Amino acid sequence: MQIFVDADAFPNVIRDILIKASLRLNVPLIFVANKPLRLEKLVNLSLILVPEGPDVADDRIAQLVRPGDLVITADIPLADRVVTKKAFAMNPRGKLYTEHNIKDRLAMRNLLNELRDNGMMTGGPAEFSKKDRQAFANQLDSFLISQLKLENSTKSRI
Repeated sequence: MQIFVDADAFPNVIRDILIKASLRLNVPLIFVANKPLRLEKLVNLSLILVPEGPDVADDRIAQLVRPGDLVITADIPLADRVVTKKAFAMNPRGKLYTEHNIKDRLAMRNLLNELRDNGMMTGGPAEFSKKDRQAFANQLDSFLISQLKLENSTKSRI
């Protein structure tokens, strides 16, 4: 398993949570961005720089992701592409996207975009809070531990 981060629109406050989890559980963590990021030089940590442009980072992540990987993104269309490839996606507020819920989330996103485009709704998501950061940390930890246990039990049966 690897963790990919859609780092172009990423709350920096959860970067440390991801790095600590990656080191503690020995899971590769890959940031994908169109601008250089300041990252520590650590064994499991890497950065893929992509050219600027709409969806370039998303396209690279969708190209690299494998079944069982985790992608951290607030981009629901990217999450849909990831889940279609039998991987998982989680938003920075801790919402896990799976094949069971991604189509509903995508439909809701499209509806809200249409309402905003027609002026029937204004505003965006609420400001990222301490509660959001804690929800992300809890969901990430729970997900990683359960997936690693699943991987280990599968390997031991082989």
